Amino acid sequence: MNGRWLRRRLPRESASYRTVCFPHAGGAASFFAPWATAAPPETEIWAVQYPGREDRLTERCVADMDTLAAAVARHLVPLADRPLVLFGHSLGALVAYETARTLHREYGVTPAHLVVSGRRAPTVPAPGDIHRRPDEEVVAELVRLGDTDRRLLRDPDARAVFLPAIRADFRLAETYRHRPGTVLTCPITAVIGSEDTEVDIEQALGWRHHTTGTFTLRRLPGGHFYLIPQRPAVLGLLAPEAAEAV
Repeated sequence: MNGRWLRRRLPRESASYRTVCFPHAGGAASFFAPWATAAPPETEIWAVQYPGREDRLTERCVADMDTLAAAVARHLVPLADRPLVLFGHSLGALVAYETARTLHREYGVTPAHLVVSGRRAPTVPAPGDIHRRPDEEVVAELVRLGDTDRRLLRDPDARAVFLPAIRADFRLAETYRHRPGTVLTCPITAVIGSEDTEVDIEQALGWRHHTTGTFTLRRLPGGHFYLIPQRPAVLGLLAPEAAEAV
């Protein structure tokens, strides 16, 4: 199934649960393509494709979190015939969280596990103005975080193609404000890199207030994009039972 919002590279009809992955700011569904074959056979990997990138390049980026979460949740409901694990990194952690709230509130669907990576808790302020800065500073921030090679966006034509979605994603992350309401009941696992300058232990621990279920904090070696070299370890944390085996 390759619709507008969801991508599945490797169908696994016998999988016992589905993992839905939410990309970081500037990221796309293809970031998770290697996960499809690397994941344990018990799960089927899906990835969310936000508008404004790759095969959705001509579509307008979503300007607010509620609209984005509502759209993703609506497309996930048909997949809920098996347990759903939601995994989001950085901006994707917020989108996954708000999508989980929408699923619970609007459709009565409770994810089996929410795994939030590289992001402080929703109620912990994360101020920033990268989305307002000149192109060169936006590119520099991506390089600092370890997400891209500066050479990739040195060409003005390439910037014209890629930077609008990147800037829109930063705006979404930097203007997000948590609103009280739906509290999740599913287990939440927060994962951070040991050298990540974007989130510390105390900020990650705040995720425990957003569920009545179990909460676990994991630290893995690396910086903000620790999940690239630590992919096997991350995949091992996704299973619903992993949240209970603490």
